[in-house]
Amino acid sequence: MAHIAAPTTPAAPAVTPISLKAIAPWAVFFGVVALILLYFVGAEQGATSLFAGEGVHEWVHDGRHLLGFPCH
Repeated sequence: MAHIAAPTTPAAPAVTPISLKAIAPWAVFFGVVALILLYFVGAEQGATSLFAGEGVHEWVHDGRHLLGFPCH
């Protein structure tokens, strides 16, 4: 009688941890970008406006309503 080999399960790949030192610059970069976007969507109009006119307001108008910021 022939022997039947039992199926083997593959070993799980080793997960190498990523250090906080490697993630920190990217986290700061994306945090700054998120704050800039939040400013333009939420506050770039009226007294806090950095740019004159309605150009920025019109570009972010739909995003402003989608996120619940009032604008008119």
